[in-house]
Amino acid sequence: MNLQQLQERSHNQCELCDAKGGLSIYEVPPTAGNVSDREIYICEPCLTQVDKKAELTPAHWQQCLGTAMWNEAPAVQVVAWRMLNRFRQESWAADLLDMMYLDEEHMEWAKATGDHESDGSVDLHRDSNGHQLENGDSVVLIKSLDVKGSTVNASLGTVVKNIKLDPNDTAYVEGKIEGQSIMIKTIFVRKQGAQIIT
Repeated sequence: MNLQQLQERSHNQCELCDAKGGLSIYEVPPTAGNVSDREIYICEPCLTQVDKKAELTPAHWQQCLGTAMWNEAPAVQVVAWRMLNRFRQESWAADLLDMMYLDEEHMEWAKATGDHESDGSVDLHRDSNGHQLENGDSVVLIKSLDVKGSTVNASLGTVVKNIKLDPNDTAYVEGKIEGQSIMIKTIFVRKQGAQIIT
């Protein structure tokens, strides 16, 4: 489905929460299979939570999933079913799941990611104080570190600018110290400018 078709179908709104700005096409995984029209038009806040790149906001989803689950587009129904399952311990989500129906083909697609088997927790890159880290952040070392295979010693208090998140492991970030790229455990850094949680 192309952008114009999605814009017409969605009336230029997020197909999950009806937001009008910051919309993009999201291809509902898994991409293999015999289901056509796998795309939905979705806003940035919904996308980051669907993709498990941000903490879930229960009030947001409680407000929109009761409508999204009845959308005529199977891809929207599948995403609504998956998101409801992340909240299945909440009574409102359990009630909506009891009312929702997906045919066999779409239920198989919905279950393919395993969202119905996990809790809604999201594994994010966090510093030693629990603050979420993002690409481009600056961090401060809270421990002196020896850089393996190098004579570089990263001392306590060293600022590492413009970090990159390790996409495969939330326990590590990549940064440069004295021009050398190194992997740093997130437990040894504090996000610069973030307040210490007591």
